[in-house]
Amino acid sequence: MIVDSIQNGIVIDHIRAGKSMEIYQALNLDQLSCQVAIIRNASSKKRIKKDVIKIDAPIDLNIDVIGYVDPDITINYIRDGKIIEKKHLALPERVTNVIFCSNPRCITSCEQELPHVFKLTDRKSRTYRCIYCETRSKAQEND
Repeated sequence: MIVDSIQNGIVIDHIRAGKSMEIYQALNLDQLSCQVAIIRNASSKKRIKKDVIKIDAPIDLNIDVIGYVDPDITINYIRDGKIIEKKHLALPERVTNVIFCSNPRCITSCEQELPHVFKLTDRKSRTYRCIYCETRSKAQEND
């Protein structure tokens, strides 16, 4: 299989195999007018398999969404065919409108314009808590 290199854009690399569509949907990449390539189950030195997303345009990415879905991802920013910046992600300390509170008594249930904000409370167990009601939510588990 041949997937062209990117001249100007972004490569989201080292995605845990099978998670690329989740990131694609969370970032609303279907709404872009540029080319987006998803490579699933590519060979990896770190992991046996990985996914990769190539975006053929420089765009703003919500790093918190990506870090929440898979904190081991690497983001490569490409200009003139060369990597100009490489970011290694981690679990974000705070996420907004990525997790939605499941507590029916939470203020976000009746005040629907309020953002759903969760704070990381335990990095080891990947636990987040709603800042309004303290309802617990775990970050997505790595398969």
